[in-house]
Amino acid sequence: MKKNLGFFSIFCISSGAMISSGLFVLPGLAYAKAGPVVFISYFLAGCVAITTVFSLSELVTAMPKAGGDYFYVSRSFGQLFGTVSGILSWLALSLKSAFAIIGLAEIIYLAFGFPLVISALVLTLFFAVLNLAGVKEAARFQIGLVIALFVILIMFSFSGLQRIELSRYEPFLSRGFNAVISTAGFVFVSFGGVLTTASVAGEIKNPTRNVPLGLISSTIAVTLAYVAVTFVIVGVVPGNELISNLAPVATAGQAIGGQWMYLAVLAASLLAFVTTANGGILTASRYPIALARDGMLPRFLCSVSRKKKTPFVAIISTGILIGMSVTMKLDLLIKAASTVILLSNIFAHLSVIVMRESRISTYLPTFKAPFYPWLQIASIIVFLLLIVDMGITPVLLSLLFVIAGVIIYFLRRSSNQIVSPAVLHLVERITNKKLGTRHLSDELRTIIIARDNIVKDEFDRAIEASTFIDIETEIDFDQLAERLSEALHQQLDEITASEIKELFIEREEDSSTAISDFVAIPHIIIEGKSHFSIVLVRARRGISFSGQHPSVKAVFVLIGSKDLRNLHLRGLAAIAQIVHHPKFEQRWLEAKGHMDLKDLFLLGERRR
Repeated sequence: MKKNLGFFSIFCISSGAMISSGLFVLPGLAYAKAGPVVFISYFLAGCVAITTVFSLSELVTAMPKAGGDYFYVSRSFGQLFGTVSGILSWLALSLKSAFAIIGLAEIIYLAFGFPLVISALVLTLFFAVLNLAGVKEAARFQIGLVIALFVILIMFSFSGLQRIELSRYEPFLSRGFNAVISTAGFVFVSFGGVLTTASVAGEIKNPTRNVPLGLISSTIAVTLAYVAVTFVIVGVVPGNELISNLAPVATAGQAIGGQWMYLAVLAASLLAFVTTANGGILTASRYPIALARDGMLPRFLCSVSRKKKTPFVAIISTGILIGMSVTMKLDLLIKAASTVILLSNIFAHLSVIVMRESRISTYLPTFKAPFYPWLQIASIIVFLLLIVDMGITPVLLSLLFVIAGVIIYFLRRSSNQIVSPAVLHLVERITNKKLGTRHLSDELRTIIIARDNIVKDEFDRAIEASTFIDIETEIDFDQLAERLSEALHQQLDEITASEIKELFIEREEDSSTAISDFVAIPHIIIEGKSHFSIVLVRARRGISFSGQHPSVKAVFVLIGSKDLRNLHLRGLAAIAQIVHHPKFEQRWLEAKGHMDLKDLFLLGERRR
């Protein structure tokens, strides 16, 4: 699919997916649970959401592929967990869209008296058709709506602050602090939009910048909007009216500015429901695509239109799922979606832990979640507590979804297997047994090359053809020259092993090729034409080059003919750039073998 989405598209897709019924319907229900401090519950939910944003940004910048959490969970834990996670997220985003469509249908019912279910089904059809027109068109539609929505919410908040009555916040903790925490879990469904960007990652331009910037900024903006609006609602609407109110923002708008503000809030609620419904179908439809690509769903779900490159089968399937969801009861819909979203957030944090601790050389996110691993561990505990607080019914419903994912996995697992997930590399590292393969590393390398638009040059090709020597004992330079001559003389027919050794010794006597206590770059020019080769030498216990450099552990040997002197110089410059990376020494010593060492150069940041 085409990469059509930039920063502003990501900001608006994520924001639009978060602002909907969670703001225009839930505050009254949340007030009944938490009392006047309901705005703190929204703030806490936003703080919890930002932790997922950090982990999600790391995973998506490392693996910007369609399917979001399905892709990174399957590569972290294996296809069974990935399939379950993908099915859960597909359902969660579909349920959230259904929630927004029900809100729209409610507005239509109040205005025109049309039956709720019929209106909801017609609206589902409309948004499905809009997305079939193309992701670029759907994103443009989303941007215009989100801008208008934020303008109205800012106007509402500033006008409302002048009308609040402080007495309405008393008693402040009327239902206790536990109620505040419990309500935070209840309203967390409002922040389900944090998952949306991950699902469209394969269609984002410059994901290394736009993903973290778009996700973090949208979550902060939406959290501030939720807090400001709910604070104003509590301050202007009497508590007895708010408890059972399913249109609290509209009621507050009427109290703040009369009919004109009431109409503005109705327009905002309409915009919010539309953005969530549209963004929900746009993002949810990418999950069946990823599942189908890995063979866990029928392959035809990957089909895209020739002209627009739109995944029309996945969009139609998602539309059908949403259409079925709009017939569910509202409270059960909210709790089921919240529980599923909480599970998806747990998977995001667990995936970061597994990917980092597996130490796969090609796991190279451009954004790293802060406070690792404490932020992930604390967030997982919080999400588990919130799930427990949801009650048994939504948990059982979510368990049914999990069972459905497990059944799909066992029915489809023979069609295509993702080999050696990161968790096997982690177990291998702990037990020191060979369990993993290079399949995941190779796949991540391909993703990074596409992500960073890496075009291989002559030096890259020399690295790919390089020879590798791994030395486990302490040696001096003479012994290194002996090892090098043995490794190279078969490649260089016109020169003997003793002559190669002599050239290295002469070069080292002229001036030391050790450029630091860790790195040396012995390089020689040989007779002949069109020859350039590299030998990578790792000496974990060190090579003594001189008294000043007694324990060099990374040696890059360059051998070239005079006619390729420019390539020789470019190779020296490339190595110098790579070895200055702050984590080069750690990665060099922890690399599992020749291919991991090659990846330091093939995927490293340098001028080409």
